[in-house]
Amino acid sequence: MSPRAGSTGSTTLAFVESPVQLLNVLEWAHAHAHDGAEPGAGFTLVVLSPNDPMTRGQLRRMAELARDDGHTVRWEEARGGTTAPFHTIGGLAPLLRGARRIVMGDPFSRYVQLLLTITRARDLVVVDDGTATMEFVAQLARGERLVRWHRRGGRPGPRDVLFAPVSASARRRLTPSGRRSVEVFSSMPIESAPDGVTITANDFSWTRDRFGPPRITKGADLVGTSLVETGVVDPDRYLDAVRALARAHGATRYFAHRRESADKLHRLAAGTGLEIVRPDLPLELIARRGPIGRTILSFPSTVVHTLPLALAGTGVRVAVCDIDPAWLTENASPRAQGFLSGVTGTARDVHRLSTVSTV
Repeated sequence: MSPRAGSTGSTTLAFVESPVQLLNVLEWAHAHAHDGAEPGAGFTLVVLSPNDPMTRGQLRRMAELARDDGHTVRWEEARGGTTAPFHTIGGLAPLLRGARRIVMGDPFSRYVQLLLTITRARDLVVVDDGTATMEFVAQLARGERLVRWHRRGGRPGPRDVLFAPVSASARRRLTPSGRRSVEVFSSMPIESAPDGVTITANDFSWTRDRFGPPRITKGADLVGTSLVETGVVDPDRYLDAVRALARAHGATRYFAHRRESADKLHRLAAGTGLEIVRPDLPLELIARRGPIGRTILSFPSTVVHTLPLALAGTGVRVAVCDIDPAWLTENASPRAQGFLSGVTGTARDVHRLSTVSTV
């Protein structure tokens, strides 16, 4: 278990909206304690709960682990109705004004951007929210507005225009200055960062200390992705690709992404014969806890960067299959193919597979 040392108390305030963000906050606290710097242990962790049942379930499990490490968890029903955001922000305002350090998992989140306009914190920390971290650092370096990669190229909607001043304010606050430091804690390959931004490597040492090593089976497991749900990949092409990949490598289990729809998963089970597994924790912890296949197959996603770190020394091979441009939808962002290729190309310690044929 990670140390419970430290007395930062309420001066450190963390905001998370997903299980992976919460995991990486725990990794950040462990890394700082391990390095002998001021640890993040003992801080207040605020869960801005989404409505999705699977995400909520994983967040509750992760919250238990955070409490075990000595952190205070504050669960906010941040999306529980029209007035919920006002109650949430009003209730958090005193903590925001008193915090010296803010830790956040998603700088693209409108909720987080709004909260940043309230805080006077001098230290800001961004922990991984998957591959979006790479895009965040690149946009910050270029001085661009903060927009998720799969929405780039589209025309801003009315809500985007209305929220633009808040987003611009958040970007300014996330830019280092003489009065404010910015740290990015990431397992992603970040080639360059704006002047003054400190990049700290996340090697998943908390995960390796807390779980495993896993029991390894002879077969292969396949990791799902939400590229269909985000409108990037055509659902029929995705089904064909999963079927072909499973057949080629003898995969028997499909670990669903928490955002994958029930209808899509039902189609996958019926069309491929794969056992659909809906994890109760982030996949890094599931894999480390085991049992896990000797080969893990994935499309371009965060796990091609994180699983080799979490499973270091176990002998498990992570293999990634490229996205064929023909699989993309008509509405996919013009940047989609380049971004996904970059996710694959920059992954370390993975085996790169040829694009499978769906014909």
